[in-house]
Amino acid sequence: MTMLSTPAICGAAVTQPTRSGATSEAAYLAVIQAKTAELFAAASRIGAVMAERPLEEEAALDRFGRNLGIAFQLVDDMLDFSAHPTALGKSVGNDFRDGKATLPVLVAFARGDKGERAFWRRTIEEQDQRAGDLQQAIHLVERHGALAETLSRARSYTARAIGALSIFRDGTERRALIDAAAFATERDF
Repeated sequence: MTMLSTPAICGAAVTQPTRSGATSEAAYLAVIQAKTAELFAAASRIGAVMAERPLEEEAALDRFGRNLGIAFQLVDDMLDFSAHPTALGKSVGNDFRDGKATLPVLVAFARGDKGERAFWRRTIEEQDQRAGDLQQAIHLVERHGALAETLSRARSYTARAIGALSIFRDGTERRALIDAAAFATERDF
């Protein structure tokens, strides 16, 4: 079993397991930044590039998209443990079944007791999942406030995204981007 000491998560230094090595919150965020945030940043910035807008505007839209991408992924990872399958449009628990140590798992692991940490090691790192384990995982992330913590962090990134738009004058386009950012955080699918 491979484990790595992680930085403090929610005030507690922990050892967090994963199937493919060790995952810390920093490593988890690095993956999100390299994938979802990068995609959202490029999609947000391209209009300014094509319109040959000033570099300051390009950079602001890049920051908007990057922060929105992180917020979007955090909410997606939270919904994997909390959404109704028909609303989500996919099965709940896919990340759990795939052995992904998402932020809800990392927070629940950090806040859990020895037995709960053993549960996460078995189900995520060792991929030894049994009947009822998904329900237990959902119970643990709820019990330890991991879903609320994940949503809180997503809202923080959304606020950063909206803040990046402050260089633009108020108008229809800016309000549309603000509404899109708010929707990404408050969605239930």
